[in-house]
Amino acid sequence: MEIKPPQDGELPIEPSQLNMGPSHPAMHGNIHMKLTLDGERVRDAEVNIGYLHRGFEKECEAHCWQQIFPYTDRLNYVSPMLNNVGWALAVEKLLGVTAPPRAQYLRVVLGEIARICDHLTYLAAQVMEMGAFTPYFYCMKARDWLWDGLEATTGARLTHAYVRIGGMAWDLPPGFKEKTLELLPRVLGVVDEIDALMTRNRIFLDRMEGIAVISGAEAVGYGWTGPCLRGSGVAYDVRKAAPYLVYDKLDFEIPIGKNGDNLDRYLVRLEEIRQSARIIEQALAQLPEGPILIDDTRVVLPAKAATYNTIEEMINHFKLVIDGIRPPKGEVYSYTEAGNGELGFYIVSDGTGRPVKVRCRPPCFMGMAALGKLIKGTLIADIIPTFDTINMIGGECDR
Repeated sequence: MEIKPPQDGELPIEPSQLNMGPSHPAMHGNIHMKLTLDGERVRDAEVNIGYLHRGFEKECEAHCWQQIFPYTDRLNYVSPMLNNVGWALAVEKLLGVTAPPRAQYLRVVLGEIARICDHLTYLAAQVMEMGAFTPYFYCMKARDWLWDGLEATTGARLTHAYVRIGGMAWDLPPGFKEKTLELLPRVLGVVDEIDALMTRNRIFLDRMEGIAVISGAEAVGYGWTGPCLRGSGVAYDVRKAAPYLVYDKLDFEIPIGKNGDNLDRYLVRLEEIRQSARIIEQALAQLPEGPILIDDTRVVLPAKAATYNTIEEMINHFKLVIDGIRPPKGEVYSYTEAGNGELGFYIVSDGTGRPVKVRCRPPCFMGMAALGKLIKGTLIADIIPTFDTINMIGGECDR
């Protein structure tokens, strides 16, 4: 943006520098922006990440394959179940095994509940950081209802470590299906309330519509996936483009935007909550009976009773815990549709119980790469709403 030179008798105009973050509540704790301003207008922006220093990939290389689930929980800690599923599918691809049908349906059901929680958290942050505090509490209320079900199933409210290589840790608690089907209309009712309160609110529209526009081609060039890419009109969703688990047996739509602005990214997530509820209802209706773990002693721990009462199973348990699962030598890339987009794991095995290399492709890392471009030319007040639409999760971005 060109700054006009001063006229005769006027003081010279110089751009000012402003540091925003990393110690700033609206920067979510660990993002630093170096802004060049012309008054209230952002002339240039340098966005710096990396203040969290998670070290996820190197930690994985020091632990057994099955011990990595708690680390994946802390990537996108808003929807950890989807990270669990992504890691399990990557290792299963390397092993050449497939979880039983019931386990696959459970992964879909719980993963979509986690996706709804992720989008509700985004909505809460989006509206609250623009001054709308009442809808924030509405979102948190609905998320808390869903967390009750996740806690009853996994034993943990946030970081679950519930998925296992080859299946699930244990089956659903009694009454889960009925409670979930009863709860979904209430959650969708809250979403409708948010929609009514915000989507046609004049102040909200003025601060979201036409702000931070990015075309589909530009978004693809930055490596965007997920709701942000779909907000720019590109209908790419891993669940449709490369179906995994049982998504090819379920009927759902891919919401897309038209303008690629902040409002479209908000609207896409709003509709995705409704589509996730639709998926959950279908998956629960189709949920088959049967085992939730594969019957393979090379991968799955033996039953406790057998471990305590037979020497063979005790040794098998000991070897799996101490030495870990031993996949064949090789490398794979596996990808799933997480809350922010395509979550990929590239893993390399040398045939031992620990990975040689783990590389994570976090979706919001690519989103952050474009943030400087998005806020350039906008006002200071537009930075926070735009940053919110990226939905940066620190554990995933600074893995």
